[in-house]
Amino acid sequence: MKVKIYVEGGGDSKALRIRCREGFHKLLERAGFAGRMPAITSCGGRLSAFDDFRTAVGCSAAGTYPLLLVDSESGVSKEPWDHLKDQDNWDKPDDAEDDQAHLMVQCMETWIAADQEAVKNFFGQYLLEKALPPTDDLENRSKDDVQTALKNATKNCGRDRMYEKGKRSFELLGQLDPEKLKVLPYFSRLCNVLDEKLDRPMHSA
Repeated sequence: MKVKIYVEGGGDSKALRIRCREGFHKLLERAGFAGRMPAITSCGGRLSAFDDFRTAVGCSAAGTYPLLLVDSESGVSKEPWDHLKDQDNWDKPDDAEDDQAHLMVQCMETWIAADQEAVKNFFGQYLLEKALPPTDDLENRSKDDVQTALKNATKNCGRDRMYEKGKRSFELLGQLDPEKLKVLPYFSRLCNVLDEKLDRPMHSA
């Protein structure tokens, strides 16, 4: 089966959407999906991602499995569709399955904070490592806490190097070690669903 992921990110900029797509592509390739990669669509805002996903569910060709991937924005204590109903008042499309909703809990920066070795390598000697959030129980740390910690840890790296959402965040996303991220239950869930749904590569005899 082919999989197409509709992901939140990239805003209204065509260039940033390309960077966003490249970052997620590299991360998933490193996660072991090379040779059977999902297609990735960077949709900009979260509502646009949901709208694009909902349209895809209604008209996808046979053999194509759309997935939605957005920030949870807050802690998650329910199934993803139930969380999105509470968080955004989104109803699960009639033809959608439970496995088609995926969350970055609580935001994409949580994934970045999970691989602090990659953060150190990316930002270099002026990184304030002690300002990074502890990696235990990261999905229960608020979006504001994680994003603020990354900004504080990189504040001495210079205006053109400190952490910010956009080009720099997507470049860093593509350098993360997926094995470090698998301590995050919702990242592991995404990988497990992709592994189940994606076609296996054909091997010649």
